[in-house]
Amino acid sequence: MEQQRKTLQQESDSLTSQIEALEQALESRPDYSMGEGDPAITEWELNLTLLRRLKVEYEQFQRAIARMETGTYGICEHCGKRINPDRLAVLPDATLCVECAQKESKSRQR
Repeated sequence: MEQQRKTLQQESDSLTSQIEALEQALESRPDYSMGEGDPAITEWELNLTLLRRLKVEYEQFQRAIARMETGTYGICEHCGKRINPDRLAVLPDATLCVECAQKESKSRQR
């Protein structure tokens, strides 16, 4: 469990660094001149999208750390069974066991 906590914290710290770097990069906005195809605009918008994604991922890791502190880490939020340790090794912020994740994925495809 201590190794998992360390992994979650390392990932969270890494995400924090990436978020800070992107926020700094986004401070300077490119000029949106009419009809101009400035590559800086595209890069800025890609960075903004990446920043939003990283913030969501950061929140997922923070929730995983909170679950660890409350003793619910590694327990499926749907069925209440233990999440396979191999799954947690690959997806340390997983909230669903493989079976429930597959069911949820199938229901989204419909």
